Amino acid sequence: MAQLSTGGDETAASLASRIDAELRARAVPERAERERAYLKSELTHYGASVPQTRAAVSAALRGIDLDRDQLLGIAAALWAPPEPGARPVHERRAAAVELLERHTALLGVPDAALLERLLRESRTWALVDNLAASVVGPLVERDPGWGVFLDRWASDEDFWLRRSALLAHLVPLREGRGDFERFSRTADAMLEEREFFIRKAIGWVLRDMSRKRPDPVFAWVLPRAHRASGVTLREAVKHLSDEQRAAVAAAREAGG
Repeated sequence: MAQLSTGGDETAASLASRIDAELRARAVPERAERERAYLKSELTHYGASVPQTRAAVSAALRGIDLDRDQLLGIAAALWAPPEPGARPVHERRAAAVELLERHTALLGVPDAALLERLLRESRTWALVDNLAASVVGPLVERDPGWGVFLDRWASDEDFWLRRSALLAHLVPLREGRGDFERFSRTADAMLEEREFFIRKAIGWVLRDMSRKRPDPVFAWVLPRAHRASGVTLREAVKHLSDEQRAAVAAAREAGG
């Protein structure tokens, strides 16, 4: 991962320490144990909520403009354990994701290997989903050079990478933009997967896209209704019309 570097008057390491201190100040031990159990996490948890994590990042970096090297250095420091021999900390990693999300303008295709590494090491939707949708997503929309990485992720053995190849399309498709053709190819190839997180992701993207563009979603789902899982279909049809939902149900019942 990126080496720590100097930007402004402070090193990336010292800024990461400031974020860590803000996170610890917001820690609730009882929440930490509940969250760790809920996520089945092997990481250490401080017990800071998502809004508190965002607030910690804002408080620690208020008035500081980051350059690319410093951004990557802080993210690297937060992703790593707080001291040698310790486990990584969930909230530190969540803060790293938040930081990258706020500064996607500084990132590009040269950072693909780094982001892939973070996705592989996340191993929970609580980190993967924001990395894929809110960090990788804007980069994909901005630069078609990301297509080669999405295609490779879509067939990776790691289902979190496959999920990321789907969720990278979530925000632009939700907002009425995006590359539905690429998403369609990716989702169609995964449609009969048994992994819950893949089935859910396909339905999630279709559900959110259908808020503004229900007809293309209906046209995509209808001939695939007999192949899609119940999880996928329940999500995909939520915002379709009653008539469209009935047609999808009939197609599934008919088996094609």
